[in-house]
Amino acid sequence: MAEKRFQSLPGFRDFTPRDCAVRNYLFSIWRDVARRYGFTEYEAPIVESTELYLKKTGGELTTQLFRFEDQGGRDITLRPELTASLARIVGANQRDFPKPLKWFEIGPCFRYEKPQKGRGREFIQFNADILGEASASADAELIALSIDTMLALGFRQGDFIIRASDRTSWLGFCADHNISDPSEFLPLIDKLEKLKPEVLNQELAAFNVTREQVDAFIGNPDNASSDFKEIRDNLNARGLGQHLELDLTIVRGLAYYTGAVFEIFDTQKTMRAVAGGGRYDGLLATLSDGAADLPATGFAMGDMVIRNFIEDTPNAKMEMEAWIARNPACDVYLVIADESKREDTLGILSKLRGAGISTDFSMTQINVGKQFKKAEQSGARFALVIGSEFPEMQLKILASRTEETIHPNSNLVETIQSHLDSPDGPLIA
Repeated sequence: MAEKRFQSLPGFRDFTPRDCAVRNYLFSIWRDVARRYGFTEYEAPIVESTELYLKKTGGELTTQLFRFEDQGGRDITLRPELTASLARIVGANQRDFPKPLKWFEIGPCFRYEKPQKGRGREFIQFNADILGEASASADAELIALSIDTMLALGFRQGDFIIRASDRTSWLGFCADHNISDPSEFLPLIDKLEKLKPEVLNQELAAFNVTREQVDAFIGNPDNASSDFKEIRDNLNARGLGQHLELDLTIVRGLAYYTGAVFEIFDTQKTMRAVAGGGRYDGLLATLSDGAADLPATGFAMGDMVIRNFIEDTPNAKMEMEAWIARNPACDVYLVIADESKREDTLGILSKLRGAGISTDFSMTQINVGKQFKKAEQSGARFALVIGSEFPEMQLKILASRTEETIHPNSNLVETIQSHLDSPDGPLIA
């Protein structure tokens, strides 16, 4: 009987070197944009008390928890998202930090749901939140961050759109139509295009509302809240307003959103929302039993959907491939053309690595042709050939097949670093 071959669990991924390179690219862009906006990085545990999530929200999320009992008998859960952990951390430590807090985090989350394109049971999420600022200016800052993240990833105007709304607008609609429990009504708005017309009409009728009334409300831009108008004006002043549009069908399903909400969509509508966020002013007070109460707004982007979007968008894909080419595992590959110079090569290896230059070589004796093949496979930009002429060496630019002589009196580290800091045409394109 053949031995069982182990595979990763459904919805979980192996990260090959290529996948790690893509992940590192996303991390680099996320961190760069967040820091440009003055956000500070924090970290939360992978595992939390299940009670934290049961207290935060009910509904669908509670059925998707990776929940189990640990060896100490505690009911614990692999985190399905970051907002609850952030609220817990800030609730316990907020007196130690000036307001507003502008924090971001990058890390894995887990949800037990059906794996499909752009959605797995383990995924990596970029989260950015502003706490302690109640004005719509904070929402605008967060939406601007999301726009600049998309632009930094290589997307252009016309590739994506921010569709924003405000639950305040819908609360006004509910008040006008005597709907006493908006939390029961708003999920229907989120399902306008998903439910069959006869089912939707029947469910709306329970609130004495018709589809025509809902459509008329959605189609009237005058129903935009004052906060949305302030956000729009703020983004226009930044030169980013062209990426924003009012869409009152955006309500987001989680019960804790209290104000402005937004989602990022590809304009070709080939996938679900690639990111989103909103204001959740009451959550901190709920999770801290009133010990801390700060207004808050947050944004999250998952790695799976955004990677699919990048790979489907030529401009963004080219940016990603260029970054990966500029960040190979190896910058310089040492080719030993004369085996008697191996000890000299090891000294050069340590000198270059000590200077922060990623350098590799063949640990066993192989012919020069195979060494050059390994150099190309490593992604190195340069091959440094150490032969019988040592201490004179040849530096070969692998992309252009050109070379130059490095003379014995040259500063090797400075020479190579100068080449690394200069573009080499096709290798960087």
